[in-house]
This record gives sequence, C-alpha cells and structure tokens, in this order.
Amino acid sequence: MTENREIVRGTPVVPGIAYAPVIWPAARPEVTGGLPRVDESRRDQEKARFEEAAAVVAQRLRDRAATVSGAAAEVLQANAAMAADRGWLGAASKLIAGGTPAEEAASEATEQFATLFTKMGGLMAERVTDLRDIRDRVVSELRGLPEPGIPVPDAPSILCARDLAPADTAGLDPASIVGLVTLLGGPTSHTAIIARQLGIPCVVAVHDLEAVPAGTPVLLDGAAGELVVEPDPEKARAAVEHGRAEWARISSWSGPGQTSDGRPVSILANVQDGAGARSARETAAEGVGLFRTELCFLDRDSEPGVDEQAEIYAEVLEAFSDRKVVIRTLDAGSDKPLRFASSPDEANPALGVRGIRIAAQNPGILGRQLDAIAAAAKQTQSQPWVMAPMIATAAEAESFAAEVRARGLTPGVMIEVPAAALLADRLLRHVDFLSIGTNDLAQYTMAADRMSSELAALTDPWQPAVLDLVARTAAAGLAAGKPVGVCGEAAADPLLACVLVGLGVTSLSCAGAAVSGVGAKVGTVSEEQCRRAAEEVLTTSDPVEARNVAARVLG
Repeated sequence: MTENREIVRGTPVVPGIAYAPVIWPAARPEVTGGLPRVDESRRDQEKARFEEAAAVVAQRLRDRAATVSGAAAEVLQANAAMAADRGWLGAASKLIAGGTPAEEAASEATEQFATLFTKMGGLMAERVTDLRDIRDRVVSELRGLPEPGIPVPDAPSILCARDLAPADTAGLDPASIVGLVTLLGGPTSHTAIIARQLGIPCVVAVHDLEAVPAGTPVLLDGAAGELVVEPDPEKARAAVEHGRAEWARISSWSGPGQTSDGRPVSILANVQDGAGARSARETAAEGVGLFRTELCFLDRDSEPGVDEQAEIYAEVLEAFSDRKVVIRTLDAGSDKPLRFASSPDEANPALGVRGIRIAAQNPGILGRQLDAIAAAAKQTQSQPWVMAPMIATAAEAESFAAEVRARGLTPGVMIEVPAAALLADRLLRHVDFLSIGTNDLAQYTMAADRMSSELAALTDPWQPAVLDLVARTAAAGLAAGKPVGVCGEAAADPLLACVLVGLGVTSLSCAGAAVSGVGAKVGTVSEEQCRRAAEEVLTTSDPVEARNVAARVLG
C-alpha cells in the first residue's frame, strides 16, 4: 500500500479492509443568537415547547436503544437520560423564564455544562460530544427540522467525521457504512467500542482527515490505521478481495480457543443484556467474560428492585446456561451517572466515586444486586462468577468476596487501577479470579483521558507500561493457580490477544463480532511464539514498536 498516492494515518481500532467513497455528516443546526426575546405572557408556553421537544428526543433515543443491544444500547440509554437530565432542563428553563427563546436557551444551557464537563476532564469531558448532540436534536425538533445525524448513502461508503455522537454510531448500518474514520476520539471511545461491536473497520485520531473531501475514493486499512487517498483502483479491489478471503477464513472458526500446539485459551464474549447474550451465543464464544449490568440501572429515577434485576440477569444466564458467565456488578459514576444514587460534586469524576465506591455512598445497593444475581442463579441453576469494578485495595477485595461467598457465588475483581495490578498477589488471597479491564488500566497508568484524541497514543493498549502491569497480574494468577482474564478492548485485537496469551492470560473476552477473529488468530500460533512475542514487546518503548515486534514474531 505504500505505492499509493497519499496516506493519512491514525490509531487503528477495528481491523478490516474497505474501499469506497467518503461521506461526511450533514451540517448540524446553528444557533447564532439574535432571536426576539420571548414576551412574558408567552414564557410558560415557550418553556412547555422546550420541555416537549426534549421529551420527544429522549423517547426517540430510548426507542432506538430498544432495537439494539450491547454497548449501543447502553450509550443510547445514557444519552436518553442526558436529554431528560433535570439539571440541564432546569438551566434552560431558567433562561426561558428570563425571556430567552427556547433554541437559544438549549444552546446556552448546553455550553454551561460543556464548560463544566471540560474542566472536570477525564470521562466527563467525553460527554461534551453527547451533550451537544442532544442540543442539536432538540433544536431541530423545536424548528420542525429532520433529526440530525448520518446521511443514508446511495452506495456503500466510508464515513469520515470530526467526531461522532454515540447516538449516530449506534445507528450505523454495516451494509451501507463499510468503514469509519474520525479526526477525534481514542481507541476506547464510545465510537470505537460500537464500531467493534458492529465489525466495521475503524481508525480514529486521524489528524489530516479534514483534507479528504466527500466523494473521494479511499482505501481503509483498519489494522494498519491507514487511509489511502485515491488509491490505484485495481490494487484497492485486490486488497478488498484479500480482506474478504481472510474474513471468510476467520468466520469459519468454531472453537475451541487454543494455540496451535493445544494450550487452552477461553474465548468469551462481552454482553450487556439478554438480547446481546443470545446474539453472542450464535458465535463461537465459549461463555461470557463480561456481563455489564449497568443497562438496567441507566435512565432510571429509582433503583430497580431485586426481582426486576433477577429477571434481567436470568436472561443472560439462560442464554449461556451450560457455560461460564462472569457478571460485573454495577459500574456507574463518572460518565455514567445514576439519578437515584447520590454522589458528591467532584472536580475529577474519573478519579471519584465510581464502580465499587458507589456502594459505600449508597448502603444496600450492592447487597441487593448480589441478592438478585443469586436469585437468577438459583432460577436458572447456574453458577455465575461475580466481579467488582474499580477495586484498589486488598481490603476492598476481601469485603466484596465475603458478600459474594455469603450468597454461594464465585468472587473476583477487576484490575483497572494500577495499585490493584501491583498488589494482584494480595488480592488473590481473597478472590478466585481476576479480570483485567485494559481501557481504564491504560487511562490510569498513563495519566491520560482515554477519550482524548490528542492523547490517543498514550491510551493505546499496546503501551509497554500497560502490558507490564498485565504481565505482573498474570504472573500473580499463575503463582496462585487462579485464572486471569482480559475483558477490555485489548482482547478484541487479534495480534494483541496473542501477546496477552504469551503474558499468561487464560481467557480473552471481547465483542461478539470480534470473537472469531481473535480465536482464529490465536489458533495459528504456538504457545512458544506467544511467549516470545510477549517477552520482546515488553522490551519496546512505544506502541508502534510493540506492534511491529509482535507482527514479526507472530506473522
């Protein structure tokens, strides 16, 4: 591909080859100010008009969430909750009460919160794109305009955008959008996660992207992180055919997960609801390595009861009734706030009350969730494993394990905080397994917002410092004779999956669409190759060198 005319590069997210013309999203509505002030006699009516528009947008997002599953459903539910957020609605209503027209009030209230979120940094800064998307949808509704979003192309196209709101990404049709490239975003952004779920080749943080106009034919290589502008058509079509042949080979993989010389490696799926679990069961996944339980809590004014939770958890357990299912307890806070769970105002929510820390602020919430999981296990005659997010100390692991074991369940914890990786041997004195969440582990290890395109290279899971912590964790598991899995986005990268196996990881959990690619790649290399690749990667100094070294060893 180096013979082609022009190549722009970014951070690779989802492997795959696509050749098609570029499309860009349509311009969003502008609110420039200068509208006439609202007469006092009409302000209540104007406030009602705004609230009705916001309610329509929220309901549309909820309806769309009901038609999808997994990460797409979660982010749509979270955006629906944002459209109905009392703080944002209240700020706009206050402006309207002072005579500001609804469109301008929506815009001004949005910028108030955008400034606040940006100052907070971390995951909250990523919510600015979501909030402005809500604003645009509400303004369009107020003006009687079509809902903004991605145009439906006449032919398969590669979507290029400065950034994408989750509501747009979640609604993409892989038949018409065959590739995805963004100027902003990181390897663990919502856009990247949903692209993996859909199986669309994706590259993010392409800084020269705006120089590529709509209609330009491009060749996208998701594995290399390259966008070739106006390539030789014959070579481009040959590359696509090669990619299709490779995909056909990968899709035929049926398990079980193991290296070419027979070392078992469990290939599992990440799911978020019953529909996602049933879909994952259609793949070669050997079980569920991460069941995110947040979906039944988001967009709720009150905590769901034990019986309601149990019914939701049972759907996933039934889909994999004879297989391993790892359930993660509520991982909210930061970019996933709960209306009913109180938390203090925080200067940096990514380092604040989130994950297991919510339990301390809301006594009983964890116990009720564990009761629901136990009830679902009894109902389905299953033996789920249960893990807690954001564990940082051995004392937290011990306390959590006691509650889990008291209900006859198998306890584990997630390794997302560097402190937990460094003390993995001590955590394993209390729990039966560990699961590494590489998205947050990279963010906290590198002190870099994982949603920042400017810092995408730092939060790349190939960072040697991050992989060193993975190696330490896996070594602790081996010494204790207990399993250590990876359930972060790193496990969806077939090449990196082999390196993780070489580091001593015993299971890999990824989006259902990535299961076959990961399993097929692991099956082509020996355990010794994986170990050698891991050893060499740990001696590198940056992600690019790490990828190149791994590719050389693993082929």
